[in-house]
Amino acid sequence: MSLNSKQNVRCPNCGQMSEVTVWDSVTVSDSADLKQDLLRGEVNMFFCPSCSYKALMPTPILYHDEDKKLMISFSPCADAVTEQRLFDKVRETSKKSGELGKLEGYNLRFVTDYNELLEKILIFDYALNDKTIEVIKLMILSQDVDKSVDRVCRFGKSENGVMEFVIYDVKENQTYTSSVPIETYYTVDESLKQSGVKPYSFDWEMVNASYATKLLQGFNN
Repeated sequence: MSLNSKQNVRCPNCGQMSEVTVWDSVTVSDSADLKQDLLRGEVNMFFCPSCSYKALMPTPILYHDEDKKLMISFSPCADAVTEQRLFDKVRETSKKSGELGKLEGYNLRFVTDYNELLEKILIFDYALNDKTIEVIKLMILSQDVDKSVDRVCRFGKSENGVMEFVIYDVKENQTYTSSVPIETYYTVDESLKQSGVKPYSFDWEMVNASYATKLLQGFNN
């Protein structure tokens, strides 16, 4: 069930108070329109009617798609120590409450970046798996190793047998695109499955570049 609350928020730019609808959870089965708002970046986005200041509210969101057996816990933060603490808390709470036992066959993801949340929703909407996509993203960035540390690669879409990725170079402040045949996805996906990687979760997971690096080093779940 999708849950929200009303909050009075003071604009950090002009000080004007505004009432904002803050969503704590998004359940696709009863809120299809809300999912589209989320993908457009409109959920929990503060907009000041007085000065037009706009910013994302630092509010956790639990995203649940029953049909795709996908659950994503989003907790915004910007440092690795806090990220690990929040991740450990989600895993511990899920086990103690008995929730984890009810989510057999699910993909359970923990993210701290809003764009990563949207990316994962898109990946599973295209019937792809983010574990495979993360490995392909590393492959794309490795084509220019010297610049990879300054670049962020995101999945964009999959159409007409081609996957499109968007690459943002922080240092150059430039955006690039990279196209990858869908056959590459199936080849990498099959290779990961043969190595023992499961297409579903046994627990909450952080599936990102670090996770993909471990997969390429022989780690699997």
